[in-house]
Amino acid sequence: MAGDLFNRRDVLAYFIVAAIGATVQLIAGSLLQDWFQISYKQALLAGYLIAFAAGFFLTKLFAFNARNSAQTKREAVKFILVSIVSCLITVYGSALLYDYSIHRVNQLVFTIPFSVKEVNINKLLAQVAGMGASFLNNYVLHKQFTFRNTGFYERLKQLLNL
Repeated sequence: MAGDLFNRRDVLAYFIVAAIGATVQLIAGSLLQDWFQISYKQALLAGYLIAFAAGFFLTKLFAFNARNSAQTKREAVKFILVSIVSCLITVYGSALLYDYSIHRVNQLVFTIPFSVKEVNINKLLAQVAGMGASFLNNYVLHKQFTFRNTGFYERLKQLLNL
């Protein structure tokens, strides 16, 4: 079971897809905080939502052998449900870690050489840790729930009278 869950091909494919999403999320959140007067939590949420837009299609195309499935609508609904949990982990987990870090150590800021861009190390490390926890959650749930026929979608449709 564990060997099937964490097979090398799926983990590698999902890691590449997640790395693209994480990069988009980091850059978008950082730029939004620089350009607009928004909080760290708001930047995390906005970055997550921007990265989410491409996440489903990249995951479907390149991870879990779901490219040719005829269940795109079902997978999209399940992907959204998993992504809500992931968003909560990323946003609130990162914010909690950041708050904890600034109470335990001083604010650490690094200026990128030959630029004026300052990188808040506390925020960066908190976000990377939050995204790491989110990655593990997503990998397991997408593999075991989103891109697998579990009967959940049929029960949900029946519950909502669709």
